[in-house]
Amino acid sequence: MRKSYIKNNIKIDEFDALIKVTVEMSRFLYPYIRKLLQSKDDHENNSVIWNDFENRFIELINERFNINSMKVKKLLNQTENDEILINYLLTLSLCISNQGYKKLKNFLLNF
Repeated sequence: MRKSYIKNNIKIDEFDALIKVTVEMSRFLYPYIRKLLQSKDDHENNSVIWNDFENRFIELINERFNINSMKVKKLLNQTENDEILINYLLTLSLCISNQGYKKLKNFLLNF
């Protein structure tokens, strides 16, 4: 899905390292993730936080991904975008526990 013309398979140790980085970043960003999820629940009063996050997410997708891909177009589709973002945020928020590494690894392997 990325703007890359070289198809490299990721090695298992690189995969594990990326999961560890993701888990640590989700622990660090948990207060922000929690605010985002709460702002989505109370969209009328806290729409600024969610809208900023959504706009930044779309900017990053446009910048780094191949926007001609059907999977990427689905990410950019506004009607489906909220559900995808909420699922991503919930997955990250579930990774902050002591078993977060195992949870995320199992989730990604079964994806």
